[in-house]
Amino acid sequence: MPLLPRTHTGLSHLDVFRFHTMTPSLLMIEDDVRLARMVAEYLGQSGYAVSHAPDATQGLAALRGAGEQPGTAPHAQAMPALVILDLMLPDMDGLEVCRRIRALPGALGRVPLLMLTAKGDPMDRIIGLEMGADDYLPKPFEPRELLARIRAVLRRHGEGSGPSPSVGGSVAGTGGQPRLRFGALDIDRDARIVTIGGQACDLTSYQFDLLVAMAERAGRVLTRDQIMEAVRGRELEAFDRSIDVHMGRIRAAIESDPKHPRRILTVRGVGYVFAKQQD
Repeated sequence: MPLLPRTHTGLSHLDVFRFHTMTPSLLMIEDDVRLARMVAEYLGQSGYAVSHAPDATQGLAALRGAGEQPGTAPHAQAMPALVILDLMLPDMDGLEVCRRIRALPGALGRVPLLMLTAKGDPMDRIIGLEMGADDYLPKPFEPRELLARIRAVLRRHGEGSGPSPSVGGSVAGTGGQPRLRFGALDIDRDARIVTIGGQACDLTSYQFDLLVAMAERAGRVLTRDQIMEAVRGRELEAFDRSIDVHMGRIRAAIESDPKHPRRILTVRGVGYVFAKQQD
């Protein structure tokens, strides 16, 4: 199948493309209707139902509507399993849309986000990851790669299990799922929640997976390539600075003093190490 191109059109209505298989559903916020139709058709063949919003305003409205209780909103839809978000939209910058989605309450604010960008500047991707996107894909893209990335993000977001850590911390069974503890730091892989002394830490889905990958390998120095490969499940091009951005965010959430970290330590010229002994 050829690469999917990028064009621009301006529509004022919400197009919805649905297929018979309703699990899982995806929301695509993309102003290129032709591209959205092609993506919806391709993903539909793999069992995904794709709803399309042609601009940021309608995309945010659709997402907020999905958060309404059944029966309270006439056009409320099921919450999407993932949002595909274009960086360049006619009414709002995609980065601002990402920020607004992450500011939504509850599960809506934690919905997995895959960002599409036609810009070649890696800084846009870094900023997108910093603002909470779980992954990104540059345009034009191969549909099979989009499908693979969607599956990878959903797998990371939906998994509550994984290999038990071989070093560091303690593991407590919670409904058969491992729980990682390092002093006051508690990582519940079943609930996908991180707490410090009982206080919840604010992490995106991707940052949670990065933290788990490092905690499973506590005491080992990991390169940025190794960290990304552990999380994505396959080797991809490693934008070192994007990992650094995420590590900064994780430290801000779990360190009492992010400038002098005790849990995630930097090994200059190599990468990072998750400390076995922390408190």
